[in-house]
Amino acid sequence: MSYQVLARKWRPRKFAELVGQEHVVRALTNALETGRMHHAYLFTGTRGVGKTTIARIFAKSLNCERGQSADPCGECSVCTAVDEGRFVDLLEIDAASNTGVDDVREVIENAQYAPSRGRFKVYLVDEVHMLSKNAFNALLKTLEEPPPHVKFLLATTDPQKLPVTVLSRCLKFNLKRLLPEQISGQMRHILGAENIAYEDSAIGELARAADGSLRDGLSLLDQAIAYGGGALHADDVRTMLGSVARGQVLGVLDALAAGDGERLLAECTQIASYSPDFGGVLDDIASVLHRLQLIQLIPGYRPDEEGEDDGSLSSLAERITPEDVQLYYQIATSGRRDLALAPDARTGFEMAMLRMLAFRPGDGSSAARVERPSASSQSAAPRSAVDAQASRSPAAPTRAAEAPTPRVAPTPTPAPVAAAPVARDAHGLPDWESLIERAGLRGPFSVLAQNAVLRERDGQTLVLALQPAHMSMAVEPMVSQMEERVGNALGERIRLRFVSQDQAAGVQTPAARAAQARDSAQAAAEQAIEDDPLVQALKRDFGARVVPQSIKPFDNESGAM
Repeated sequence: MSYQVLARKWRPRKFAELVGQEHVVRALTNALETGRMHHAYLFTGTRGVGKTTIARIFAKSLNCERGQSADPCGECSVCTAVDEGRFVDLLEIDAASNTGVDDVREVIENAQYAPSRGRFKVYLVDEVHMLSKNAFNALLKTLEEPPPHVKFLLATTDPQKLPVTVLSRCLKFNLKRLLPEQISGQMRHILGAENIAYEDSAIGELARAADGSLRDGLSLLDQAIAYGGGALHADDVRTMLGSVARGQVLGVLDALAAGDGERLLAECTQIASYSPDFGGVLDDIASVLHRLQLIQLIPGYRPDEEGEDDGSLSSLAERITPEDVQLYYQIATSGRRDLALAPDARTGFEMAMLRMLAFRPGDGSSAARVERPSASSQSAAPRSAVDAQASRSPAAPTRAAEAPTPRVAPTPTPAPVAAAPVARDAHGLPDWESLIERAGLRGPFSVLAQNAVLRERDGQTLVLALQPAHMSMAVEPMVSQMEERVGNALGERIRLRFVSQDQAAGVQTPAARAAQARDSAQAAAEQAIEDDPLVQALKRDFGARVVPQSIKPFDNESGAM
């Protein structure tokens, strides 16, 4: 007998064998047991989660020779015929290849006739969203008032494309994407029954790669078994998937935690030697960062994924600040999107890693160790207010010559340096925009600050009015990090308290002012083009027109468009 792929061989035959769709099974079971059945059901969800499988089991339950039941026997001629795809009263229609109105008319005409063998004639329409508009219109009347012996089971991966008139006539069930733990559990069950040796870490790799689809997972499992010569080994699976070991991902993060650029590049080179899918590697890094943040911010959280090294993760969670974890996560996900724009995938991956190293805060606890030749270091620009003061003193050249490998300096504490005082308004509040620049707020800190306005001062607390859409950003540990930077700029310890913008109506944020300035500059640029004599002549003589989106105002400061 020819080999049958695992996805088909282990396709569920009963509701009890389904994985991860308990909410659908419960509703259909109750309907079958009580006889309160709808005439049209819609099953939605991503590929490979059980839409058509559930529909076929439902058809067996309706027509089993031993009686209508949520637990069909699986042995009678009807059940056997459904499992083998030859039951005459179960009509499966692929809407992707039968989209026309003529195909639907044939369905409507045949629906009037009584079933040949079973109690019900069941129409299973897969990818129903592919039907044409005329086909939907032809189906609507029958879908709303079908003959009593007809049931419609519709399945789709894209319910947004279905007309509202169809949705309103169906009982809708949304099938969930399966969790990696559910997929790996089913894989272990199948491998045990098939008597195939496997490694747990290999199962974990396949379950993550399945991306919520059990069918995709079993297809990958088939491929991995063939690749491994009848067994399942983690190294073989990683080679097949183009993924890397979790230990290598932890090695990258360990190098980042140490601020060791040389070791970071060595780790990247080691990963590249496996010719991996670099997008998948960035996904793995983001996944580990997610778990690191859970360890840091959720008391009592413990990793529960296969092969997870609890000790290594806990160590990293202590050495990388929560702010840096958030920053690294953002860089990993944006780097994943930008891989297609890079000269090649490896370059894009390495630049994402180097971006993590470059954007690390320059404080004493996580200072990046950036080595430079000592000969050129004497002319390097000072990195802090303390360095700037030292560079202006007579002894500065001597001290610079003695420093063989300058490093990123710690964040300076308030020092008696000759710095200009912070500008303040008539009520004594510091100018918020100037303070943002002076504090060096960049990235997510800049977004938070630019969308807030300094409302008042209450003792050592600065009260900031924030737009409601950005209130979700005003959380720990970002606020405490921002307090430290703003306090350093003011030369005193302060606290920040954010309130909704609705409590300070009419106050314009720096971001709003910047947007208004950009809009004004854009309008002025567009008007200047319209008033240009040459442009007017081209419009008059040749019927030319100006495309507003193509006009960019000139930046007088940078000399750029």
